[in-house]
Amino acid sequence: MGILFGTDGIRGVANSYPMTAEMALTVGRALATLFARPDGAPFIIGRDTRISGHMLTHALAAGICSMGGNVALAGVLPTPGVAHLTIAAKAAAGIVISASHNPFQDNGIKIFTSDGYKLSDQTEAEIEALVLETDLAARAEKVEAPGRVRVLPDAGLRYVNFLIATAPSGNFLSGYRIVLDCANGATSDVAPRLFRALGATVTALFNEPDGRNINAGCGSQDPQTLARQVVAQTADIGLAFDGDGDRLVAVDEKGAPLTGDQVLAVCAKGLQAAGRLKGRGVVSTVMSNMGLKQALAEMGIVHQSAAVGDRYVLEKMLECGALMGGEDSGHMIFLESHTTGDGLLAALKLLATVQTEAKHLSQLRRVMTVFPQVTINVAITHKPPIETEPAISDAIRAAEHALNGRGRVLVRYSGTQALCRVMVEAPTREETERHCRHIADVVRSRLGS
Repeated sequence: MGILFGTDGIRGVANSYPMTAEMALTVGRALATLFARPDGAPFIIGRDTRISGHMLTHALAAGICSMGGNVALAGVLPTPGVAHLTIAAKAAAGIVISASHNPFQDNGIKIFTSDGYKLSDQTEAEIEALVLETDLAARAEKVEAPGRVRVLPDAGLRYVNFLIATAPSGNFLSGYRIVLDCANGATSDVAPRLFRALGATVTALFNEPDGRNINAGCGSQDPQTLARQVVAQTADIGLAFDGDGDRLVAVDEKGAPLTGDQVLAVCAKGLQAAGRLKGRGVVSTVMSNMGLKQALAEMGIVHQSAAVGDRYVLEKMLECGALMGGEDSGHMIFLESHTTGDGLLAALKLLATVQTEAKHLSQLRRVMTVFPQVTINVAITHKPPIETEPAISDAIRAAEHALNGRGRVLVRYSGTQALCRVMVEAPTREETERHCRHIADVVRSRLGS
């Protein structure tokens, strides 16, 4: 990670550095410098429903146009929808204005290359160098003609049609009762349209965004209301997405949420039964529950581990030839169908497995036993290497010694927020919480405000 870029693009509080209109304009100029093509292929820009999205979208578009690049505005669209349109339109690049699961005060910039993949560390470094070290305004003055901006009025429909084409059949959800939690975000329109088009009876929750209610007490980070509604309406399944639609949290028919790892395990079993894993295995991150590795081993499926961040999952998938991977947070990638994490696509894959196995989700989830896991997010003021903090290192070693191979400890900084994440897994809940609280207290005393 560099100065501007974190785990998933550039992110921060809107109207504060680095998420200012001025920075968005400069980033737009840098992207046009790197990716603009002689054929005039447009830069596709989509956004979630945050109130600051309008400001940043137009500033970014102005920066691109000032360097002679053209822009196509997709409006409110999930992040994976922008990736799809970027590929389909053979665009110069795809850009998403979103802070994903963060509160509405935050915003961010995510970037896809023309082939629909997120940027490499090297490309991010090139962009940072252009933004921080180059007088792009002076370069813009030498541009003969600015670019143009046009609107893509059917962007949502194109994305929905793409997803429908990945489904087993046009009405494969006929007879299913589904409750959706759209997080008042980018899936608010496309998710109900998609599942109704495939035959499901849909109840949509939190699909009335007002610019400020995105992720507020709803979505993949807070599925309690969804769980209650699934039970109240005797639905077959509940599906919660995050603000930009690249995460999925599923709730079974009894109102119990599944972890992202459990969804991975269920889908892995389904793909294996269909003969589509082909020995290539499944990729997850170092944050995944120990139960996932155990479940995959019992199914005879190879497990590969990657650094935290869906782009690192993707890199590992491409490296080892895996077709499926994801994070416990709900990011899931199905490379047979798409180049990036897609909550709606993951939901379709999960529902296809439910249908093929002819079992309730509450039964299918038993393929994986979740080890007790506790994560505490500690607000911090700075991020020194963990190994340079003796008190923190000693606390981690003490917990690992006490667990003696029966669990694990992972302490890492958030790539998008001023947080240190302390995660512990252990055989019992009491033991897990005790070790996690102790390490978090030490981190807070050393790095907190």
